[in-house]
Amino acid sequence: MDIGPAITGSSSNLSRSNTPPQSETNASAITSDFETFLKMLTAQIQNQDPLQPTPSDEFAVQLATFSSVEQQVQTNDLLQALSTQFSAMGMAEFATWVGMEGRAAAPAQFNGAPITLSPNPDRIADSAELVVRNADGREVERTSIPVSTDPIQWAGVDANGNPYPDGAYSFELVSFSEGSPIASDDVEVYGRIVEARGEGGRTVLVFDSGAIVPANDVTALRQPQT
Repeated sequence: MDIGPAITGSSSNLSRSNTPPQSETNASAITSDFETFLKMLTAQIQNQDPLQPTPSDEFAVQLATFSSVEQQVQTNDLLQALSTQFSAMGMAEFATWVGMEGRAAAPAQFNGAPITLSPNPDRIADSAELVVRNADGREVERTSIPVSTDPIQWAGVDANGNPYPDGAYSFELVSFSEGSPIASDDVEVYGRIVEARGEGGRTVLVFDSGAIVPANDVTALRQPQT
């Protein structure tokens, strides 16, 4: 009898559909372990020396120990479920950020339009330099900027006025005091957010430059600039 046509799913789909959820797997394992424990306990009672029986308090300790392990496994399952739920809630909240421009200390995508930088020089600095690197990490520009926290626009052109190639660029601010460097920090820049997703129990945002930033590290939002 030909039964081939009855199977329509791929092997990967069949594998997924036949795999029980983690909580069910853990529950099944606990039940199996408890039955095994009871069998071992019964065998221990049946085979003990009738002249020197095992004290009843030892059996109580064994039961209490197993019960504690069982409760810990169930607690871990509950915490995992709560973590997954909170992560999903976080992604739903940050989903409204997708399409907006977020400010973070991360590489920014350059496509010919100026990029807004938010420098934060050291409080005792008397001069500062902006260092720009391309996606390969190669320094393409180093220029002096005012010692100020006011936003500046990076035009993305070289000394001859030629635009740099499109791509991801990172920005570093070096603070100086009396001619000596005293601090070096990544500069926060605005970039377009293209995705929000959960990783390791937290929500991260993916920028158009490919940078992945924890949602909590985004310090400002704005509508896309034309």
